Amino acid sequence: MEERRRLKAVKLMDDLMAEEFCVTSCCSRNIHGGKTWEEVKHIAHGARNTTISLAKQVGLPQLVVVKYAAIDDSDTLQRQSEVHAKFQGCPYILRCYGDEYCTAKDNGRIIYNVLFEHASGGNLADLIKTSRGGAGGLPESDVKSFTKSILLGLDCIHNKGYAHLDIKPKNILLVPDLSKKRKRGASASAAFDAKIADFWIAKSSKQILAELRWEDRWCLEGTPRYMSPEAIAEHKKGPACDIWALGCVVVEMLCGQPTFSIKPGESLEDFLDRIGFGGESPRIPVGISREAQDFLKRCFVRNSKSRWNATRLLSHPFLKDHIPDAESPHKKVRY
Repeated sequence: MEERRRLKAVKLMDDLMAEEFCVTSCCSRNIHGGKTWEEVKHIAHGARNTTISLAKQVGLPQLVVVKYAAIDDSDTLQRQSEVHAKFQGCPYILRCYGDEYCTAKDNGRIIYNVLFEHASGGNLADLIKTSRGGAGGLPESDVKSFTKSILLGLDCIHNKGYAHLDIKPKNILLVPDLSKKRKRGASASAAFDAKIADFWIAKSSKQILAELRWEDRWCLEGTPRYMSPEAIAEHKKGPACDIWALGCVVVEMLCGQPTFSIKPGESLEDFLDRIGFGGESPRIPVGISREAQDFLKRCFVRNSKSRWNATRLLSHPFLKDHIPDAESPHKKVRY
């Protein structure tokens, strides 16, 4: 119990306690000098003093998303760009087009910009909320497709020696795949690829080992309802944490509801204790295929050493080709 209370400076990013982004009205920054893009629409103020805009690259037709911050506030954004660059070429990770510096016309401050692929399909969290009129989750055929894409992205991240550490629906973006032809009767989301984004707290295996010697070992990082038991109870970070979080995302896609929620009157600390120390495991939804149930059981093994990794999960029967016609669009999935 005493060790549990040693948690300091808990770094939690989720709308359980606070909104990650605060959308505001458009306000042009009037940036020039070295800039290769023109703002089309201001999207949001992001975490860590970052601004996010939809933009058009000068001389090119496609839209991009630009994250930018004053140079004095850009350390985290620069680190995210450096980590992101290590996964270039993986089609299941949001593409980064590079970074640049420019000068603000109004005050002469140096601005650091990072240009990303535009995910016109939004994020997975919004898709889940609007699916079937908000009355349920996604069709299992879409869940299989998105799950496979996320796993392929995680497999790349893990094979490069990194862990993402904040896998959740908000960080899975949907990018149109023009090579996919929408089959008759298929859902609208079938034409999108799911791509992993936001590497704010991603860490290499070397960084994770180094942190064992620091006081930062006692800091929690991530989003509470997607955190694994070992991340909470033992402060362990690594690829296995991403697999537990993936299982939570799959349940949310199937049911339309998060795997874990804070109970009425429950504090965040009690919620974390329940998952990390109370032995509570996610309930497997009723009404899904046996393959889906078994897949989730492999993700939710409490012993992280026995939890399946991304490579092994990619061969699971749940991810085999699925025939949409065999699935009823009105099938109810519940806990």
